[in-house]
Amino acid sequence: MSSSLPGKPASGFGHYLRDVVYGALDGVVTTLAVVSGSAGAMLDPRIGLILGLANLAADGVSMGASNYFALKSELAQLGLPSATEQPWRHGLATTAAFVVAGTVPLLAYFVPRPASVSVLEIALVLSALTLSYAGAVRAAFVGQSRWRSAGEMLAIGAAACSVAYAIGVIAERVLR
Repeated sequence: MSSSLPGKPASGFGHYLRDVVYGALDGVVTTLAVVSGSAGAMLDPRIGLILGLANLAADGVSMGASNYFALKSELAQLGLPSATEQPWRHGLATTAAFVVAGTVPLLAYFVPRPASVSVLEIALVLSALTLSYAGAVRAAFVGQSRWRSAGEMLAIGAAACSVAYAIGVIAERVLR
């Protein structure tokens, strides 16, 4: 929250770590969930891409605005002026991380691939790499092993992706 928190850097990447981890993890997970749900429902890849792009834009804005208003509310609750922490910068950091990381699963629609490899498989690999990298970067700031931090990020991504895929499969069968 405030740069007066013990151990929180007053500036630089570490100051925005919470915002970037929040945005990047949610960006990859929600966009991968759209790709997974679309694949589970056996939707045309164009539909998955359109839904993924819509998610990327709308959820990116929503995440940044939510972080901005949440921090602004917290500062007001503590009786601190918004200028203490500049909530708009935190909102922008969340949005940027969301859009950058959230774009990665959608790259699977553009990567040349053999017919035996699905868009979902490419999206899973790209997302796993992105989540692992984000976890490793996070580890450097929180004093955790890179493997553990990457594993935590991967576990969240895998759980969300599995749920979205299962819902897609179930919805496709029910709505057939």
